[in-house]
Amino acid sequence: MLGDAVFYGDVLATGGLDDRLTRGRVLRRAQELMADAVHAEHTFFSTCGSSLSVKAAMLAVAGPHEKLLIGRDAHKSVVSRLILPGIEPVWVEPSWDARLHLAHPPSAEEFERAFAAHPDAKGALITSPTPYGASADLRAVAEVCHRRSAPLIVDEAWGAHLPFHPDLPSWAMDAGADICVTSIHKMGSGLEQGSVFHLRGDLVPPKLLGMRADLLATTSPSALIFAGLDGWRRQMALRGRELMGGALELAAEVRAAVEEIDGMHVNDREDFCGPGRAHGFDPLPVVIDLDGLGVTGFQAADWLREHRSVVAHLTDHRRIGMQVTHGDDRETAGELLAALKDLARAAPGLDPAPRVEVSSPAGLRMPQVALPRDAFFGPAEDVPLDRAAGRVAAEMITPYPPGIPAVLPGERLAEPVLRYLRSGLDAGMYLPDPSDPALRTIRVVAGSGG
Repeated sequence: MLGDAVFYGDVLATGGLDDRLTRGRVLRRAQELMADAVHAEHTFFSTCGSSLSVKAAMLAVAGPHEKLLIGRDAHKSVVSRLILPGIEPVWVEPSWDARLHLAHPPSAEEFERAFAAHPDAKGALITSPTPYGASADLRAVAEVCHRRSAPLIVDEAWGAHLPFHPDLPSWAMDAGADICVTSIHKMGSGLEQGSVFHLRGDLVPPKLLGMRADLLATTSPSALIFAGLDGWRRQMALRGRELMGGALELAAEVRAAVEEIDGMHVNDREDFCGPGRAHGFDPLPVVIDLDGLGVTGFQAADWLREHRSVVAHLTDHRRIGMQVTHGDDRETAGELLAALKDLARAAPGLDPAPRVEVSSPAGLRMPQVALPRDAFFGPAEDVPLDRAAGRVAAEMITPYPPGIPAVLPGERLAEPVLRYLRSGLDAGMYLPDPSDPALRTIRVVAGSGG
């Protein structure tokens, strides 16, 4: 099925691609070229995705029982790094849009308040852009951190393309971040698991970051994934502005055309940006609100995949996200638009959309009463979902995509969150990580009061 080329290309990185002592500097040279292309001082390649990259970055900034300020809209890979070494999270509230039921990155003012309350925090981590394309005021957040000589980590997994066109939001290295994590396999041209993390400044020693990454990385990295990262860098260094410019033009055409489809609305800058909301906006993730069609994003995604072989990269209770990238052209855009028009025609015949009980932002926030590590590894028991409110979670529960946990180990469970997850699962939400996939029970800390 795969053909033989992939196997001929699957050589060893050391003792194959290079000699046993890496005297050819093949990997090091590729990393240096990547750093130069994106204005970083040091770049590290990862063949374990940005899940590894962000964990290495966190370990280089905070250790066991040390505090790290983290936006509560962080990806589940961030939470797993809290669990293993026992870092103490100080959660920073995102900018919540109660009308759209959507979280945007936290503001600089929220990080300022968090540092004031926790001056011993070792640094901060923010996710920008989000999978929806909303971005933070990274320069302002970096200034908040650097006034305290604290490093800023930016989980920019969805921003591999940002350095290569001026009409895209500013990317982390240009905005003053210390460490930036990027998934080339998302908005770039890399193979799955291809990720890079970049370093600037003197707040995090490069040798320390490399050493922390070595704790987590495989000793058998894939040269195919390395080659994908290096090829992406060369493609963008030579033609990045041209390719990203073409993608932006195509995205604008697609957005305008989707807006003409009855029942569909494309979220744009006016929806996402403004006081109390996002700072910047990336138009390439075409996020389509289906509220006017009366179907959920889960229903729409399933219908598009089954009937038109079109895959949504993002789904929630009322939206789907369709990436437009430099790999698209008018032919692929035409296929997408035809599929969306067919969906609009088919929507009245679909079963009534199950209602997902999305609470107010206040109802979705639960107090962190124990360290994630202590709750995850401590004595635990399974209790019926309808008796879990008030107990302390001992597991993570994550609607996927986008992969932002609704429940974290150590949080005291609240009824609005449990209703959201139960109703979401009934409506087609994907929950990959609970110990009971049917969510009849939930794992809680043994003896935690209700």
